[in-house]
Amino acid sequence: MTKTTVYLDPDIALALRQLAAVKGRTQAELIREAIASYTQKGVRPKPRGIGRYRSGRKDVSQRAEELLRGAVRNRRWP
Repeated sequence: MTKTTVYLDPDIALALRQLAAVKGRTQAELIREAIASYTQKGVRPKPRGIGRYRSGRKDVSQRAEELLRGAVRNRRWP
């Protein structure tokens, strides 16, 4: 895991502490779960070059999502 710092408004920090206490979980667990849920629902922008160049392959449009996942997995795209 990567450590990061998040600044919260006092009201949100209090609500998070209370929710963690009620649920018997750590604040970090709740934050990780919320961020995971948020990022999975979000639409990631496609790279600017998509559709602008010829690759010589005819299946790129049908496999675009698969190819993008591979690029992310291989760290060739953020």
